[in-house]
Amino acid sequence: MKPLLWFGIIILFTVLTMLIVYFVPSDSLFFIVRYVFSFLFIAILPGYCLVTVLFSKKNKLELVEEVVLSVALSFGIAGLVGLILGLSPIGINFTSITISLTVIVSVLSFVAFLMKNREIQYPKVKNQEL
Repeated sequence: MKPLLWFGIIILFTVLTMLIVYFVPSDSLFFIVRYVFSFLFIAILPGYCLVTVLFSKKNKLELVEEVVLSVALSFGIAGLVGLILGLSPIGINFTSITISLTVIVSVLSFVAFLMKNREIQYPKVKNQEL
């Protein structure tokens, strides 16, 4: 997938999730959409962005490995965010968690975009003996 398209999808999903979470009330008929988007945002997106940063094309993972690592790393990231917010004066509340995870996903996706874009512009050349 092209880096710009991949980055656009991640950012669009993040913005859409934040809009749904903040503007769809939990007692409306669309509460299921809110829960599905929230679950996907917390359980997959941060880890997927981190897996994309950590494993470049030379270390390509299988789909199953990528999904399992994404879910595990996402819950790890969410746990660390909760721990850091719980120990900070900010505290754990709905706004602090959503903003923290949004910033983390945005930064990781931007770093992954830069890495993918760099691989396309500057492909690695194998050393050739003369």
